[in-house]
Amino acid sequence: MGDDVDYFGLGLFFLITLITEILGTIGGFGSSFIFVPVAQFFFTMQIVLALTGTLHVFSNISKIILFRKTIDWKIVMGLGVSSVILCIVGAYLTTVLDFSYAKTTLGVFLILLSSFLLIRPSFRLNSGIGVQIAGGGLAGFLAGFIGTGGAIRGLVLASFNLERNLFVGTSAAIDFGVDVSRTIIYLDNNYMSMEMLVYLPILLAASFAGSYFGKLLLQRMQPEFFKKLVLWLALAMGVALLF
Repeated sequence: MGDDVDYFGLGLFFLITLITEILGTIGGFGSSFIFVPVAQFFFTMQIVLALTGTLHVFSNISKIILFRKTIDWKIVMGLGVSSVILCIVGAYLTTVLDFSYAKTTLGVFLILLSSFLLIRPSFRLNSGIGVQIAGGGLAGFLAGFIGTGGAIRGLVLASFNLERNLFVGTSAAIDFGVDVSRTIIYLDNNYMSMEMLVYLPILLAASFAGSYFGKLLLQRMQPEFFKKLVLWLALAMGVALLF
């Protein structure tokens, strides 16, 4: 690396990514719920989408390895197919629509969903196949279009009353297919320039470290505090993105 490398900026990016990965693992919403709005203040929407997709590919690989014994593959199939199909649709729309739509949609989505879940923390959906397909499809579409849909998938998974480790492992397995498909579309449309490749090892290291520490904390602490923390942060980011 040359003398013009911004080591402070890279270090700050690693720290932010690590914290969002830990919070995402514990809170059950996925790191993108915080990473996407935070990254909006540093990069363009195109770069944010590419970085988020890549981060989640690494993150889900690490979670699948760490939680490989706690994955419900029946649920993965129920939610995963519609998630991947609608994710591809959402990711494709980013190539033909103005990115101001995606940013505005992201801000509104974060405000509405985080406010609702803070007001109704005990809200649960039923676990029927229709809810699985619809919820998985909506989560996938939002992931492709605005970069984050894990909170919707979390609501659907919560309807199964899964044990915490089973919840994280199953969610990661579903998310893996979603993130691989959208990241391919982002990269194929040159959302990430060659200069951004320096961030890839940072994303890899932060995703594995964040998932590991998140799993340790998940085994030792009640996750309700972290869920509320993630929701309040998301609400603040949504307001900041709009105004």
